[in-house]
Amino acid sequence: MKAGKVSDLGDGTQSDRLPERRKPPHRDSQTPYGRAIGPAICQTQNSMTVNLTRIYTRLGDGGQTHLGDMSRVSKLDPRVEAYGTVDELNATIGLALLAPGMPSRFAEWLERVQNDLLDVGADLSVPGPAEEEPDETRKGRQRLRVGAAYSSWLEQVCDEVNATLEPLRSFVIPGGTPASAHLHVCRTVCRRAERCNPETIRYLNRLSDMLFILGRAAGEHEPGSEALWAPGAHSSGRTPPTA
Repeated sequence: MKAGKVSDLGDGTQSDRLPERRKPPHRDSQTPYGRAIGPAICQTQNSMTVNLTRIYTRLGDGGQTHLGDMSRVSKLDPRVEAYGTVDELNATIGLALLAPGMPSRFAEWLERVQNDLLDVGADLSVPGPAEEEPDETRKGRQRLRVGAAYSSWLEQVCDEVNATLEPLRSFVIPGGTPASAHLHVCRTVCRRAERCNPETIRYLNRLSDMLFILGRAAGEHEPGSEALWAPGAHSSGRTPPTA
């Protein structure tokens, strides 16, 4: 997998079905990050196949890359940086899923988020159309775009978990338990990705909220694991309070 390149997803249609996790990939198949010479991409309403025969192409050696609409931009382009950060976020969530003490319910949600982040990357990799132009691929299919339903689901998760937590009395100092610490890292990476398409911004903003809440909740059963900010404690030598 070549990190940070989601442009091969740009010509897809939206899929409502999540892929089966941990299914051994076909030897010629890769996840949608990366570009190969002559990739075979086939996506329908319910499935998607990406076949990459080569991982390196030398097309980016000059500091440019393809977006999902096949336009060429600098690798320093904000859009490229945005979907690269989404790729980084996906990787940090994958690491968080391996953390000891991660509640199984949280893992289910995070696995769904990982798949959704590929949709986010596909959305970010293709600039939005002008008002008078349809948002479709060159093959006439509707592009994969992140809609309001993505953010609504995150809000439901936030409300469900936050209702079980004690109200915050101060800002949280990241740490506490391995699962909590990993989730706070994910949250900070997510904050960096909030740009471009307004709906993806809303989704990522809500996702960082969810990761913060899960980060708190992951250490809920470890007394004293949540350290809170004590303003000006340095001068007094006080240690931060714990929840």
